Amino acid sequence: MEPEVLSSSLRGGTISHLAEAYHGMTETPPGWDPQQYSRFEAERDRAALDLLLRLPGALDPREIWDLGCGAGQHAALLKRRHSRAVVHGLDSSVDMLARARALGADVDWRQGDIADWSPEAPADLILANASLHWLPDHPSLLRRLTGALAPGGVLAIQMPMAHETRHHMLARAVAADGPWAASLQGVEPIAPLLTPEAYYGLLAETCGEIDIWATTYLHALSGPDAVLEWMKGTALRPILSALDDPAMRGDFLSALGARLWEAFPPRPDGVTLLPFPRLFLVARRR
Repeated sequence: MEPEVLSSSLRGGTISHLAEAYHGMTETPPGWDPQQYSRFEAERDRAALDLLLRLPGALDPREIWDLGCGAGQHAALLKRRHSRAVVHGLDSSVDMLARARALGADVDWRQGDIADWSPEAPADLILANASLHWLPDHPSLLRRLTGALAPGGVLAIQMPMAHETRHHMLARAVAADGPWAASLQGVEPIAPLLTPEAYYGLLAETCGEIDIWATTYLHALSGPDAVLEWMKGTALRPILSALDDPAMRGDFLSALGARLWEAFPPRPDGVTLLPFPRLFLVARRR
């Protein structure tokens, strides 16, 4: 099928069906949906595995925390890698933690907010994969996290650099222009990060070994409305939660889906390419 024909077909079909699906949703605003989040699990997991590969090889931790552990696969992996360690997985989502517990791993799963977290004992490893970008005041946050490390302990962070990406700019533009604009005033899918230099300066206050790098992944996504479905798993949650009216949520998704379709049209083979940059920080406390 030619791209023009495919585009016309899905604009008239898939996106309208998407709006109908959201018009039929309950009044409850969306929470973390493990199934939606895991829809592109391989693509999302790539950055976490790249982060784990850069941990110091001689690290022998006894106390490990996975902050924002989600469905728990990385905490479980750390427990397999460091069997003698006590591994804790912290997440705010009951549904995500239920999926984590179903893994059967010997991990201490806890429900809680990273903003209120403090460990009972100094941590030898703190992993925060795609979780800290939801929190404000990163200078205070990083000082608190490095302060929770034992001497020689490692802080490993991965955060999406999504604020200035094309799909996030389109989400902000659509949010500001429509009948939902008043409800979404002040609501952003994601806040901008600090500069890598700023993060280095913060970490250098207490850490002697600092590794900071950025990578842009070119995700090859499959399925209709792929970029919209990708964003529904994480970034659009604040927007969808702020829209109490299911019909308005459906209209917003329909409008955003049309803009994303124009910006990220599928290739003739059906694959949609999404460039996605991420920032990595690995630091070891002196």
